[in-house]
Amino acid sequence: MRALAIAATGMSAQQLNVEVIANNMANINTTAFKRARAEFTDLLYQSERVAGVSSRGNDAPVPEGSQIGLGVRPTSVRNLHLQGSLAATGNPLDLALTGKGWFQVTTPEGEAVFTRAGSFNTNAQGQLVTADGYSVNPAIQIPQGALDINVNQTGLVTVKPPGQTIPQTVGQITLASFVNESGLEPLGGNLYRMTQASGPAVIGTPGENSYASIRQGYLESSNVDPIKEITELIAAQRAYEMNSKIIQAADEMAGVVAKGIR
Repeated sequence: MRALAIAATGMSAQQLNVEVIANNMANINTTAFKRARAEFTDLLYQSERVAGVSSRGNDAPVPEGSQIGLGVRPTSVRNLHLQGSLAATGNPLDLALTGKGWFQVTTPEGEAVFTRAGSFNTNAQGQLVTADGYSVNPAIQIPQGALDINVNQTGLVTVKPPGQTIPQTVGQITLASFVNESGLEPLGGNLYRMTQASGPAVIGTPGENSYASIRQGYLESSNVDPIKEITELIAAQRAYEMNSKIIQAADEMAGVVAKGIR
């Protein structure tokens, strides 16, 4: 009975949907987290009667056919790179992006990865790094004992060295942008890797040519809306239950047939 297999695909699809929603809710307080959305498409159709063929006994075409769908399958889990709200922290090394763009980060293996989580710090050598110790690219060195660290909206980093009153430029933050941000591969740890789907990184200066501007002393919050997630969770749960009911009904119908044959 096809209904069993069709409803099973529906249950599998809603299970994936719930897993995506669960991950969104789990990361509701993760800095710069981007919520995801499960997307689905229908499966192939079996034709019981083809529309447009000649009906029996004359040449009049059949206006409507009979096609039975075989269920659903997931096509993608899309990360929605929408702007999150900004939360003030007062930390001069906390940087938030407003608009399109990604901070560039280099892993210990030398791989270029990207993040919007600007909760930076300095390592033992004074180099600007992420919370996991990955260095920001291009490298920025904060002198020991530097005062009044300032990062303007265009990414220019200045400090006042000890005993001096004139600010000194120590680096320039640049941002990467992509033609297709949804094609970036999430790696965990607020990091993403470019892929063939995302296209190559295009490097630019913050605040110019549609690149994001930088807000010092702020962090970008997760763009997860708890009310929306709960609503979608309830809908997914009801859809899962209905597919389960269909399997139960189809099984009972098959049981009736089996008893009749006996």
